[in-house]
Amino acid sequence: MNWDDTTDPSNAPEGLGAAEDRLVGSVADGEDQAVEAALRPKDLGEFIGQEKVREQLDLVLRAARARGATADHVLLSGAPGLGKTTLSMIIAAEMGAPIRITSGPAIQHAGDLAAILSSLQEGEVLFLDEIHRMSRPAEEMLYMAMEDFRVDVIVGKGPGATAIPLELPPFTLVGATTRAGLLPPPLRDRFGFTAHMEFYGPAELERVLHRSAGLLDVGIDTAGAAEIAGRSRGTPRIANRLLRRVRDYAQVKADGLVTREVAAAALAVYEVDDRGLDRLDRGVLEALLKLFGGGPVGLSTLAVAVGEERETVEEVAEPFLVREGLLARTPRGRVATPAAWAHLGLTPPGARSTGNGQPDLFGT
Repeated sequence: MNWDDTTDPSNAPEGLGAAEDRLVGSVADGEDQAVEAALRPKDLGEFIGQEKVREQLDLVLRAARARGATADHVLLSGAPGLGKTTLSMIIAAEMGAPIRITSGPAIQHAGDLAAILSSLQEGEVLFLDEIHRMSRPAEEMLYMAMEDFRVDVIVGKGPGATAIPLELPPFTLVGATTRAGLLPPPLRDRFGFTAHMEFYGPAELERVLHRSAGLLDVGIDTAGAAEIAGRSRGTPRIANRLLRRVRDYAQVKADGLVTREVAAAALAVYEVDDRGLDRLDRGVLEALLKLFGGGPVGLSTLAVAVGEERETVEEVAEPFLVREGLLARTPRGRVATPAAWAHLGLTPPGARSTGNGQPDLFGT
């Protein structure tokens, strides 16, 4: 059966809260940005994880320094919170150059980009976050700036408009994107080095946590770091955020030392379970399992059932649930996997027990 988007979700779970307030969200807020500035490594030697990217990038930067030239343009793709901004700052530090930071949504007109490019110094690094969200006119201007280090500034309108060529000093563009597939091929091809940032493994996150704990003056043992790492969704930003909340709990409820027991108790207070799911994630799974029997169910119906916008469920909750193998997207709708039933401790409707104690998978 295919659930359409008119199903009545009168028994929907309530009080899931705003998605933007999630402790396990990968987008940095003001507090995160301030803390990240203090925790960021200053060179490639300090940067933890992304071994292949670090090795390749090190070769690119060392070769550029040996030639006395600016580094090739760099494109970094991957989920939020994996270190794209940090790597851009490391590139500038390794090249001994200043860095200018802006974002794609902030550049709505070609003139905005021309103003930034014309003020760059020779060798400067321009970090353009969310580059796929830049306006099309600015994007077309960027092609020439990256390849020929010049832009044509249009003066006037209509038949009397003229193009004035403006020479630019050599610079390095570092573009970051969470949606590499949205970049047009002409732009992607102009980057000399591209790298995809992978999610971190538990051991790498433990190293991140020990380093951050030292900088924050937080006492943490190996088991405590492992407990937090296991709930951090493979993302250093989330690991550091959870560490700060566990630190608060340890200072108030314990002796200040983060152990496995303290970390587990603290994250239970903040409703982050042992797989990193929070209230929104569990609300989506509970609605899917309890209201719709595991699906398939339409996205709009599922969003109404959890009291969130369709985009919130699709872009905030679902990617992690799919990556964890708890939910599947199908042409007929969203479907829960056996792992989702097991995680919530529920029994699938078709797995009723037979007289001999074995599950009856066919409902007979």
